[in-house]
Amino acid sequence: MEAIRQPAVAGTFYPAETAALRASVHGYMTPASTGVAPKALIAPHAGFVYSGPVAGHAYGLLGPAREDIKKVVLLGPS
Repeated sequence: MEAIRQPAVAGTFYPAETAALRASVHGYMTPASTGVAPKALIAPHAGFVYSGPVAGHAYGLLGPAREDIKKVVLLGPS
């Protein structure tokens, strides 16, 4: 059985309200300028004020491959 971890820092490092969080994420996303998606991606993971624009740009590069991505491997600290 999968366990769903409840958000531990909602309202601290990112907005607690769903609509505000969605608007923030969409605001940070920037469309890819190359038209070619990367094979691998390294993106920062910190509070939005620290890494939001950089992470948004990085994930925006995946736009051209949106329908083709079938598997994601995430490496990070627990």
